[in-house]
This record gives sequence, C-alpha cells and structure tokens, in this order.
Amino acid sequence: MKKALIIGAGPAGLTAAYELLTKSKDYQVIVFEETSKFGGISRTVEYKGNRMDMGGHRFFSKVPEVNEWWDKMLPQQGHPTYDDIVLKRPMKMKEGGPDPEKTDRVMLRRNRVSRIFFDRKFYDYPISLKVETFKNMGLAKTIACGFSYLHAMIFKRPEKSLEDFYVNRFGKKLYSMFFEYYTENLWGRHPSEIDPSWGAQRVKGVSIMAVLKNAFRKKSGKTGGKVETSLIEEFSYPKLGPGQLWDVTAEEIKRLGGTIIMNAKVVKVRKNGNHLKGVTYLQDGKEIDIDGDVVISSMPVKDLVAGMNDVPEDPARIAAGLPYRDYMTLGVLVPKLNLVNKTNIKTIGNIVPDNWVYVQDRTVKMGRFQIYNNWSPYLVKDLENTVWLGLEYFCFEGDSMWNMTEDEFAKMAIDEMVTLNLISDASEVIDYHMERVKKAYPAYFDTYDEMDKLVEYLNTIDNLYCVGRNGQHRYNNIDHSMCTSFETVKNILSGETDRSNIWNVNTEKEYHETDESKSEEDEVEVD
Repeated sequence: MKKALIIGAGPAGLTAAYELLTKSKDYQVIVFEETSKFGGISRTVEYKGNRMDMGGHRFFSKVPEVNEWWDKMLPQQGHPTYDDIVLKRPMKMKEGGPDPEKTDRVMLRRNRVSRIFFDRKFYDYPISLKVETFKNMGLAKTIACGFSYLHAMIFKRPEKSLEDFYVNRFGKKLYSMFFEYYTENLWGRHPSEIDPSWGAQRVKGVSIMAVLKNAFRKKSGKTGGKVETSLIEEFSYPKLGPGQLWDVTAEEIKRLGGTIIMNAKVVKVRKNGNHLKGVTYLQDGKEIDIDGDVVISSMPVKDLVAGMNDVPEDPARIAAGLPYRDYMTLGVLVPKLNLVNKTNIKTIGNIVPDNWVYVQDRTVKMGRFQIYNNWSPYLVKDLENTVWLGLEYFCFEGDSMWNMTEDEFAKMAIDEMVTLNLISDASEVIDYHMERVKKAYPAYFDTYDEMDKLVEYLNTIDNLYCVGRNGQHRYNNIDHSMCTSFETVKNILSGETDRSNIWNVNTEKEYHETDESKSEEDEVEVD
C-alpha cells in the first residue's frame, strides 16, 4: 500500500484522511496532530461541564458535498432542542432525524443573531436600515453617514487596501464607526496597511447596496436571488460544539483503519529534489522519522517551509515573513447580564439572543464576546441560572497580553465587562477559564503580497498538497478548508498534477461566481 502522511487533525486534515480512506483501498493513512485535541481552531473546550467554541463557528455551505458530509457525521435534528421545547419556539426539523434530548450525535438548527456593540448600543451586523438603527445613531449622524455613502458611490477609490474596500461599500463615516477600530484591533494593523483581498474573501458582497436589496426583497416577499453571506439568518451547529464534528470524524477514520498520532509535532519535512521522502515528528522528546508517498499539509505554511531542507532563498524568505494573528479567550460564568433583550426573539432567562457580538468600543481591547447559551443549550451546564460567555481578544504570540497569567488576563477582561456594563461588578463572576490559540488568523500583510511566488514553488514539489486555512495561508471557512481536501484527494486518485483547483477554493471569482443559477439557500457562511 502507498502511505499518505497528513499533517494536522483540524477540518482540512481530518477531511483529507476520511476522503482518502473511503474513496481508495490503496492508501495507508497516518495523521499527525501536535496537540491532544481534534479540530484545530474548530475545537471545543470543556471546562467544568461548560463548553467553549474557539472563535464561534456557524455551519452553512453552498457546497452540496459539504452538506452531505456534515449530515453523514451529524444528522440534522428531527425533534426540538431543550430551549425550543421550553420556549415553544418553532425551528426547522428533518423528518426522521435524531432527538437532541436523547442523543448527542446530532446537528442543531439555530437562529443567527450577530450584532455590533457600539456606544453602549446594539446595531445589526451587517448594518440594517431599521428605525432602531437611525434612533441609535441620531439624526445628525444618520445624515452624515448618508452623504458620506453617496460621496463614496460617486468617487470610488482604487482598492489598494482593506480601508479602500470598506469605504467603497459603506462610506467613510460608517467605515470609521464600525470597521476601522475593530479591524485594527483584530489584525494589530490599520486597515490601510492590509491587502483588500481579505475583505473580498470574508465580507464578500456585503455593502449598503446589498443591505438595501435584501431589505427590499424581504418587504416585497421575494425569496429568490442571491443573499450575501453575512445576511443568512439560520445555520446548523453541532449539539456539543464544532469540536464534536471532528471528534466523530476522528472515530470514523480509526474505524476505517486510519492511524492518528496525537501530541506529535511535525518538525521536519524531508525533501529530495522536488520530491518529499517523509516527515520527522517530535513525540515525548524523541524525533521519529516516517517515510511516505504523499504529504498533505494543513500546518502553517510558514512552519512547513521552515522545516524543509534545500529551499531556495526567495520562497524561504516569503514563507518566513508570513504573519499571523493569535487569539485568547476567557470563558466567564455569570448569573445574568445587564444587557436587555429588546428583540422579539425568546430566550431562556430572556438574555439577549446574540450568538456573538462585535465590540466596537475604543475604550476596551475586547474584540467580540460570545454567548454560548445561544449557540446550543447543551454547551451550558446550568442553562436556567447562568450565562456562559466567551470574551475574545486578538494578540501576537509572545506579546504582553499573550504572556499574561490566567488571573491577570481574567482581571483585565472582567474589568472590561464592567466598563461595557455587561455586568455591574467583578464580584458577580462565578468562574472563569482562559484558552490561547496560536496562528488563529493568517494575516494579509508583510510578505503576503508575494504569496503567488511561494505557491508556485510549493507546486514544484510533486507529492506535496497544501490544504486548509493555515496550510494555504488563507482566511478559509470550515467548508472552504474541507473543499481544499476534497480537491486534493480527487487529484491524488486521478493522478492530476495541476494543483490550481486546490488553491482556487475560496478565491472570489473561481469559488463564488462559477454557477450563476445558485439560489440563496446555497450561499456560504461559516465563521
């Protein structure tokens, strides 16, 4: 049998392993995972019976193959969830699907509520044209935003940076209110220094014009046509968090005869000319060599190239200069929040219904906060009497925030909860738990603008396939990461040597505009 070595047990790595095992009997599959958890940044962390989602992951895809795959691993619910039962809340269900009250292996259907918290008020994300929006902004600000938007429509900027991208779609005033500070907080760089392609991939077609079209279509009762990705109102979600999907997938891989080696950090990729001989991994302080016929890598491309021998100077320089943004989150358990639910969406304890909230307040460092109660009622141990939050911060590995102890980080984050009036006093906090995630966000600056040259070099290595968010240094969603692995396995099994189909997943033109007949149900949103 041929041997496939797969680096990383996140969405891309595990998808590649499963696809290879189910579509061919010719490959022995070995997966190497640096940590003790499956799912990469899509993992779920359990702390004293409460579960944390690292970054928040909405499951919604236009790719039929992805939806079928998810349904095979975690079938859609056929009976109501606990909170739907208590609140007598209707939700779409699949006939004959599992009962989440009786089994864990189930995908839930959830409401999408995601808003901006600015000036101690809630605004829809993306900005909607509701009476409440104008009330919150006030007449003078609303008029200023309107004229600013008209100016941006007439005097389009050449899109050389992410700032240009946002101003062209929202106008300078809305950009400075709702995008500038958040983006700088997220990346540690001003939007004027960031490549606009990040916006093209993540914000996609969202703009004032898209919001207007969507509002008009709703008013007129029309449902056909394309809905921009951030306007989706429902999504699927694993009962026990996104990590559950990858735990189930890992079990399936083992059942099919695949091997997964945990706590195994790949430190060398051994190359002979333009061919990889195998990898070297570190486990329990020992370096172990293993040979293979193909290598599928979802590890950060920066580390992949650094671990290779005989890399020419230019690709080595580009890879070494690729930047990342790291992530820290604090799970905080409180009895209640001060935020008042002014929506018509019912919730347990009448808490605000948001899955997550973008914090646009320049007085705090917090980037977002998640309310895990609203993702799935099964993430929270005592749903009736507690609110389980995830306070999210962006940083660089090794900076002052990253090096904080758990207690130092908790003090800072909880003080910011008080500043934002989420709670009245730090003494209200029942418990907390800190998590760090390295290389959570591949960043679009520094040597990123030379990425094409690096890809060109990597494509000369005949048995290397780069997949997933970090494997391609691209801000991919889960379904995009999975699609890179679908394409990789197709290439391996067909003998196709051109890898452009793998690299073209989630590049705006190739991925989103190939099929004009797609309806709104087929749009993508997985954060």
